[in-house]
Amino acid sequence: MTMQRVAAVDCGTNSIRLLVAELDPETGAFTELDRRMEIVRLGQGVDRTGRLAPEALERTFAACRRYAEVVASFGVPPERTRFVATSASRDAENRDEFVRGVVDILGVEPEVVTGDQEAAFSFTGATKELAPGTFAPPYLVVDIGGGSTEFVLGTERAEAARSVDIGCVRLTERHLARPDGSLTETPTPEQVTAIRADVSAALDDVAGVVPLERTRTLVGLAGTVTTLGGVALELDTYDPSRIHHSRLSLDRVREITSRLLAATHDERAAIPVMHPGRVDVITAGALVLLTIMERLAVEEVVVSEHDILDGIAFACASS
Repeated sequence: MTMQRVAAVDCGTNSIRLLVAELDPETGAFTELDRRMEIVRLGQGVDRTGRLAPEALERTFAACRRYAEVVASFGVPPERTRFVATSASRDAENRDEFVRGVVDILGVEPEVVTGDQEAAFSFTGATKELAPGTFAPPYLVVDIGGGSTEFVLGTERAEAARSVDIGCVRLTERHLARPDGSLTETPTPEQVTAIRADVSAALDDVAGVVPLERTRTLVGLAGTVTTLGGVALELDTYDPSRIHHSRLSLDRVREITSRLLAATHDERAAIPVMHPGRVDVITAGALVLLTIMERLAVEEVVVSEHDILDGIAFACASS
């Protein structure tokens, strides 16, 4: 067995995450050395302005400086470090400024991947350890991000994928923001209807590429789904080991979504597993998941803590 030490960074619209691991790309053997996440809201205002805001760039670069120290402490060389940037930086007019900053700090150029590439990474990370005897393929992996949501269907590998612009940050800013930029604390029925209509229209788009009817196991990724998983388990603190591979029923998703829709900002913030950076966007994210599950007519979603970040790590070791 030849173990390789790698570092993977996933920079999305809402969060930036780091994974340092030792792994064997041939056998799938995997030892996690460090995993961390920061909410930086890189995609702040991108849907409205088309540009990355200066303050959002600085928050992201500050996190990159901290990550650079971690990567250096584990002795991971640049050739085994991979930085993947997703929806917000893919859309922004000034993404070159973002690229230059990351290169200066981490010494690697961020790959601004396509939605389909993003989906393939997510599928690998989420399904590599799923046992077919426990979880029946084909798997539909749904990665609800800040700017976009990826859908990828497959058994041993990704067979069909589609990325659509229905992320929790994007939908929050599109439908819950007032003209002055402040957010509606408790969404109105009209706002809920508008969010669900956007998700339904996106699902029509997805269905033209991904045969959703083949789904036997729905696997949900990223902060919205894992947070809802923690809420469903009624955890006092966020515990990835308990959340990973827990099963979240459709009825429970409906119940939690209704609770979030009726809650104030402070009530959402008081939920024990709620990261402060998700308080404002979790409601839109829950509506995305609920609408997807109802469209697919599935009874549950398998919650995965392993996702695009793990897929990037395996791709880094394989390259």
